[in-house]
Amino acid sequence: MLARGWQPVPVPRFEPFAATRYAASATLDDVSAPPYDVLSAADVDGLAEQDPHNIVHIDVPRPADSPSRYEDAATLLRAWRAGGVLVDDDRPTFTLYRMQFTDEAGAVRHTVGVIGALEVVDLDGDGVLPHERTTPKASTDRLDLTRATNANLSPVWGLSLTAGLTALLADAAEPIGSCTDEAGVVHTVERVTDPQRIAEIGAAVSANPVLIADGHHRYGISRTYRDEVRAAQGNDSPAELTMAYVAELVADQLSIDAIHRTYAGVAADALLDRLSTTFDIEPAGPVHPDFAAETVRRGALCFVHANGTGSWLTPRREAFDGVRELDGAYLEHALADFPVEVDYQHGVAETVDLVTGGQVAAAVLIRPTSLTEIRRTADERLLMPPKSTFFTPKLRTGLVIRTMDA
Repeated sequence: MLARGWQPVPVPRFEPFAATRYAASATLDDVSAPPYDVLSAADVDGLAEQDPHNIVHIDVPRPADSPSRYEDAATLLRAWRAGGVLVDDDRPTFTLYRMQFTDEAGAVRHTVGVIGALEVVDLDGDGVLPHERTTPKASTDRLDLTRATNANLSPVWGLSLTAGLTALLADAAEPIGSCTDEAGVVHTVERVTDPQRIAEIGAAVSANPVLIADGHHRYGISRTYRDEVRAAQGNDSPAELTMAYVAELVADQLSIDAIHRTYAGVAADALLDRLSTTFDIEPAGPVHPDFAAETVRRGALCFVHANGTGSWLTPRREAFDGVRELDGAYLEHALADFPVEVDYQHGVAETVDLVTGGQVAAAVLIRPTSLTEIRRTADERLLMPPKSTFFTPKLRTGLVIRTMDA
């Protein structure tokens, strides 16, 4: 008998869909691309020149100032499907997505997740959970592109709380293709068509909440688009779900880097003085890429000065009583009500360059978020500070597309 007052934990729908993919004759190295939000204008130009059918022609339509660029992208998507550049699966399928890469410690890693259609829940709903506060984005680019194409061009990245999902995805399925990205990561996709296996995977992901790891903005766009479609058509359309890559929330399936903090609008000395009230400070010498691992070994953050040297910042436990064990939370607490502009940067070398080049006053290198804190975020329905995690490697765009015109 269930206890009085017991309520079931809301869980999301996760369903197969008839995927749109490049034809077998395409070379995925030439037609796929990194996510739109990590591409510079030069990157987009290079990919567009690389192949006339590279996905950026649709995912990042150019020229950027053209008022018809989104409709042009939709026209191109329709033309590629009609002309056989892109082909649709003849039935709903799941896609296994594998990555092989070498991590920062030099270990060869293998990960696997599944691409399907994940339920779009309300902002204050349950079943699909955010893991960090998001920074506002004024651009409607992704929404305008979704409206025009009626398609999900790249997946949201979700983490499943279902134990054993990795084992369920381990066996190979029908091979579709593979490509190797700029960092040497091998991306391989396989199509799951067996009805029993589809049912097992769908049931496993739908058995527990899914935590959004990457793509909060895209998931929010999917919610806005769903609401627009509901207003016009009711709540029985493909827009009720969005394309998502889902992997199990376990250590061997995750590679997490830090997103460092940069600061402007204040003198570096004043900023360091403020941090000295909550951190012990000692010289660190010239900052180099190995500091990404050194911060973890030392249990410290690193303040980056304009001359490229650093200062170790070791948190004083008593100063952070009641604060979550997250470097982003430590810095928010330490700089509360302090007049400073904060921004975010991935990569030690890139962060140091911003400081030494004078674009920012100073920076602080932080440590990657632990799996323990990510799991706690899900279990306790908490939110981390913005930009707390950088999940790597990044998924390729173009390996799977979800069109919503069926």
